[in-house]
Parts: sequence; structure tokens; C-alpha cells
Amino acid sequence: MRRTTTMTVRVSGGLSDFVSANVGDTGSYENISEYIRDLIRRDMERSEREAFERLKAELTRAFAAPDSSYHPLSASDVIARNRVPPGT
Repeated sequence: MRRTTTMTVRVSGGLSDFVSANVGDTGSYENISEYIRDLIRRDMERSEREAFERLKAELTRAFAAPDSSYHPLSASDVIARNRVPPGT
């Protein structure tokens, strides 16, 4: 089930003017809530895109590594390695 949260945000000066210009008869959004939801969705998409790009870069480096840099691991080795916190 989706949860609805009400939030109060205060903006003033140039930020308020900018929001006002984007909402109502003069803007692209009917109301401020619609505008804020769209901004949050776009930020979520940006964050997901950046995470995907980091993953692609890591995979590209892994696939470019010579076969000699790899060594076989058993499932037990992987589980044990993942139990140890990074950097210890």
C-alpha cells in the first residue's frame, strides 16, 4: 500500500519567484505539489542513472582485465569474503 506524506517546504526570494513562474497559468505545472513531485521523480531517475553508469564502468573494467587476473573461488570463499567488512 502506498503511503502519503505531507511535507512543508519554505522557499523565499529567487526560489519562490522561480517556483511561481513554473506553476499556474504561466507555468508548466498546475500546482506546486505537481511541480515538486516531478522534481523528485527526475532526481530519482538521475540517481538511478548515475548508479547504472557506475555499474557499467565497473563491469567494463572487469571484462577488460586479462584472464590471468582472475582466480577461481568457491561459494564458501565468496560468502566468507562478503562477511568481512571492507577495509579490514
